[in-house]
Amino acid sequence: MVCCFWCAGPTGGSRGVGFIRFDKRIEAEEAIKGLNGQKPSGAAEPITVKFANNPSQKTSQALLSQLYQSPNRRYPGPLHHQAQRFRFSPITIDSMTSLVGMNIPGHTGTGWCIFVYNLSPDSDESVLWQLFGPFGAVNNVKVIRDFNTNKCKGFGFVTMTNYDEAAMAIASLNGYRLGDRVLQVSFKTNKTHKS
Repeated sequence: MVCCFWCAGPTGGSRGVGFIRFDKRIEAEEAIKGLNGQKPSGAAEPITVKFANNPSQKTSQALLSQLYQSPNRRYPGPLHHQAQRFRFSPITIDSMTSLVGMNIPGHTGTGWCIFVYNLSPDSDESVLWQLFGPFGAVNNVKVIRDFNTNKCKGFGFVTMTNYDEAAMAIASLNGYRLGDRVLQVSFKTNKTHKS
């Protein structure tokens, strides 16, 4: 098992949903086979264990297919279409090892931090796991919430292990329509405070 995540409700209690990421598909399949339909001690009902439903998977797979078939194709940019600012960089993590110590947008030392903007107020961490999971290993997700209402403030962060997978997720999900909102997705940049 690589990581696990349990979804909490607005009051902090369990929503009865969790995600577990395995290193190998066979491990996940064995867990599903062994646990699906079992009744854990203290539980009132048997649990359902399956691969995560992903409402964006068909769209993501179609976008990935298009990207591989036409690598020079332009992808939709953020709402204001600042194409030069959010251009895909073909630099891989291996070629960036000589840049250690430099300020690389999105790099946290443990992964690549992605900024996701225009989430709905009822968005939670499971939405981000489902959106970004198909693109590769996700280390962490965080929805930023209003302290008083516990509602999403409209943005969140996703940390992915691999640069190429993070870049593919950004290229595919920037401009993606989630419900009635169009997402803006980019590598996180450090704010510079004016004095």
